[in-house]
Amino acid sequence: MEYPFQGVLDGQADSTRHRLSENSLLGETSSDGSRRPAQETVSEKDASATDLEVGSNGSGASTGETTGVEDVADPFGSAENAQVKYRTMKWFHVGILLVAETVSLGILSLPSAMAAVGFVPGVLLIAGMGAMATYTGYVIFQVRMRYPQVHSFSDVAQLMFGRVGREIIEVAQVLVFVFIMAAHILTFSYMMNTLSRHATCTIVFSVVGTILSFMLTLPRKLQDISYISVFSCLSIVTAVVVAMVAMGISKPGVGDNFPVVPYNLTSFPKAILAVSNITIAYAGHVAFFGFISELQQPRDFPKALAQLQITAITLYVVVAVVIYYFAGQKVASPALGSASPIVRKIAYGIATPTIVVAGVINASVAAKNIYVRLWRGLGKKEVMSEKSFRARASYWAICAGLWIVAFIIAEAVPVFNNLLGLIGALLCSWFCYGFSAMFWLWMNRNGYTKSWKKIALTCLNVGIFCFAVSICGLGLYATSKAIHDDPSGASFSCADTRSPTEKLTG
Repeated sequence: MEYPFQGVLDGQADSTRHRLSENSLLGETSSDGSRRPAQETVSEKDASATDLEVGSNGSGASTGETTGVEDVADPFGSAENAQVKYRTMKWFHVGILLVAETVSLGILSLPSAMAAVGFVPGVLLIAGMGAMATYTGYVIFQVRMRYPQVHSFSDVAQLMFGRVGREIIEVAQVLVFVFIMAAHILTFSYMMNTLSRHATCTIVFSVVGTILSFMLTLPRKLQDISYISVFSCLSIVTAVVVAMVAMGISKPGVGDNFPVVPYNLTSFPKAILAVSNITIAYAGHVAFFGFISELQQPRDFPKALAQLQITAITLYVVVAVVIYYFAGQKVASPALGSASPIVRKIAYGIATPTIVVAGVINASVAAKNIYVRLWRGLGKKEVMSEKSFRARASYWAICAGLWIVAFIIAEAVPVFNNLLGLIGALLCSWFCYGFSAMFWLWMNRNGYTKSWKKIALTCLNVGIFCFAVSICGLGLYATSKAIHDDPSGASFSCADTRSPTEKLTG
């Protein structure tokens, strides 16, 4: 089967085909079936080859042949006698998880992002960055098809840079998950303050949200979480539709909007913060390797990716344009805060599954990455497929640790827009755009000028890399300034987190 961008990762057509067991992160399997220790890094010879895996055609897409290689390379080990089988999801299960994970909090910040730049730049940024995210997501799929043993960005970093690179990316990867989890805890406290009119200390609401999210993260299989993800997808769509209809009736800010926002009504830092918030709206890439690892047929991932990107780009443009048009320059973030008091409560109530479940999905992938690293590093991969106390307790302990850290971050940076901007600039700019461009450039480093197509793709990926660097640097400046200047951002405070307008209107 051929896919769009089939040449994205085309390597040397005549490169020597290597056995997976010679360069696998998981180690080698001898003729008697025993497992020899894994190499810490791959050799330069192995790293330079692009047609590495049995069962792969020259483009990196799976041929669909059953060779036994993927069983050896499965991050969770052989599933033949496993009590817990992880590779159970169809592509539409992954598609639902991707939509539930990605189209969540990010969509609620887009109307305010558009208010910082205007209709025309806003639509161009949302659609253009969505198109780039589609391309970089496909690059991730192609990398996974070439290296079936890869379970995370840090695994790829080890192939590229050795053990030091792996550890750096491992830390960054965990941070992006934890920061997104923190954003969900923060939004949960916003929601509870809105529904209860700040009935108690905001920290109490954050604690409740953290405990609830922890409980839902306990199942080890993503397929189990995919079932509740259906409600998450339906809830966020329903909530924003209710808010849009209500604002369309009340028209709180009609006429107070611009095709391009004048400089005197915005600023360069605000515009950069808007771009960072759009980046977080497409930040699902950090979980892509984990999702592919639990697919029955990894080669079906492009279908799930298409399902995500078509849904996300369409929803993002429609929601941002409609809410900004009716709410105007003073649109709230999260955007549901711009609705009338009653509608605001209804919308937050409907959005509750998304506010909780999308954070749970990120937590599950983060915990699974650490879980795989732990038992794979100890040489006991079989534990992950057990229903024993050590298998369950170790996973639950990882989940608890992640949610505790997320809670601390949520209380330390208690302003929604600023927290999302910080995540988008510092971390998501790389996981969504920069690292994928680096993967492509590394995979094709011996053929940048091989053809006009390769030259064009090289320029594209260099451009994407430069875009990620720019968003990271400028975004950190803009977010740091916003956090410093915001008087409402008291850390570890019981104060009401609703906007002044929300407090006055109830």
